[in-house]
Amino acid sequence: MTNKFATALKKKPVEDKPQVRSKQGAKQPDSIRPSRIATKHVGGYYDPAVSKQLRRIALDEDSSVQSLLAEAIDMLFQSRKKPTIAQK
Repeated sequence: MTNKFATALKKKPVEDKPQVRSKQGAKQPDSIRPSRIATKHVGGYYDPAVSKQLRRIALDEDSSVQSLLAEAIDMLFQSRKKPTIAQK
């Protein structure tokens, strides 16, 4: 008895999807969220308590962790006499 799935895969035509690449040459998914176009990920590794506390503040303030981080980054820029550019 032959495997139906293996047979179907052999008959299925291969679709050539164009690969989207970033400026650095890394492969990008075919569908990029509009909010992530022309943006760059900034992150770090911290104690799990940091994440928990950030999420708790975001929940308490009906906000998001991303907006809290943008606020904090702008405060850092301001303290260093740089333009506040993180919040849109």
